[in-house]
Amino acid sequence: MFPDITCDDIFRLETRRLWLRWVRAPDAPTIASFASLAAVAQMTASIPHPYPAGEAERFILNARAATAGGQALVLGLTLKNKARTLIGLVSAEANAGRDVEIGYVVAPAASGKGLATEAVRAIVDSIFSLTEARTISANSRTINPASRRVLEKSGFAFVDTLLTTLPARGGQHPCDHLKLTRFSWASWERARRMPSMAQQPRDDGGRSMAAQRAS
Repeated sequence: MFPDITCDDIFRLETRRLWLRWVRAPDAPTIASFASLAAVAQMTASIPHPYPAGEAERFILNARAATAGGQALVLGLTLKNKARTLIGLVSAEANAGRDVEIGYVVAPAASGKGLATEAVRAIVDSIFSLTEARTISANSRTINPASRRVLEKSGFAFVDTLLTTLPARGGQHPCDHLKLTRFSWASWERARRMPSMAQQPRDDGGRSMAAQRAS
């Protein structure tokens, strides 16, 4: 699913405030520091709690293997001014057909600053730009409305709420399912990048050139 360019550990993505890069062995203590928090683990499907010794190292090995093999894209989030310290993780995994599922987690100290939205938008853009994926799906627990808002701000549309198996949570839990199609992403991207009327060039009469053409 994922191209050769993402399968090399020099691959990274840049946003206004973040670098998204491959996870590395030295990241293990930082990953453990936030993944071991109950408040973080409980909102995920796969982070165990209590967090076992060596779990971060195991996660890094598996993430690197999956990314190198092109089955997934697992990246660590770092602030540009603190590029060695992870503040979160974002992942994309190929599902059946041409569907990709994403997930993400941000350390509590970095939450509430729009960084998760920045990271999700970056990986969504990369998926649709670098692969032939038709849709991207994501789930968020119904008790985690902040996660759903991140997805909606990134163009995802609500599909339904279903009981979903969360392996690390020991059973099924209500989750909101959201989806973003390639067509919706392209339309959303065009709208996001279009300058506002206030920013468009104006003629001598003070009207925007767009308004002038429409008159």
